[in-house]
Amino acid sequence: MLSKNKIKLIHSLSRKKIRDQEKLFLVEGDKMVREAIRSDHALELICATEGFLASHRVPVNAAREVIPVSHEALQKASLLQSPQNALAIVKMVEGEFQCPVIMNTLSLALDGIQDPGNMGTILRIADWFGINQLLCSADTADCYNPKVIQSSMGAIFRVKVHYVDLGETLKEAANAGMPVFGTFLDGEIIYKAPLSGTGILVMGNEGNGISPRIEEVIPHRLFIPSFPEDQKNAESLNVATAAAICCSEFRRRQLAS
Repeated sequence: MLSKNKIKLIHSLSRKKIRDQEKLFLVEGDKMVREAIRSDHALELICATEGFLASHRVPVNAAREVIPVSHEALQKASLLQSPQNALAIVKMVEGEFQCPVIMNTLSLALDGIQDPGNMGTILRIADWFGINQLLCSADTADCYNPKVIQSSMGAIFRVKVHYVDLGETLKEAANAGMPVFGTFLDGEIIYKAPLSGTGILVMGNEGNGISPRIEEVIPHRLFIPSFPEDQKNAESLNVATAAAICCSEFRRRQLAS
């Protein structure tokens, strides 16, 4: 049976303060709970219908506590308007970021991304393009926000997110020989610019782009052109769309080399 205290805890995880305090986050939906079970995260609680538990052969030790519930009980606990058959409370994986972990890889860095939907989509893009590390400024959206989790479609379990002093981290990476790229309106056209198979690609805030402090430490400036160049088009690209274009071009160059 799903107690009132358990429901209260589930609802409280919509708030960043509680997530940070408890070191827990919420995932909802059949796919997301299956992803959580397969991940290296420890699960505190699984609440699911008997049908879900049976059809997916969820072992009793998949979480510290596995509670069979009715659809009605799940509806009361869920933060979604139309809950599916399962939700889970997952423990955050903690650990201090060390720069060597990103050496000889391609990584993404986010400077002040605010929209949870964009954040979740960028996680999904990183996962698709084999980017395992995401560096975030302190003012970037919380990766454990339920909206981020849902839009990541399971990528949150495969892409490691680090909240760091982004300026200092980029300086340290550059000093260690890592190329640092960023997207700017006055940059070199990405399809013509020399790109490396490793490095850090920085994406900026939805409205203001990359902040002046971070811009100072980015030597390689890239630009995504619109087509045709002499025709007025949309004022700008959505940041997640821009991230997808950039990641695709970096990986295309790797395949072509």
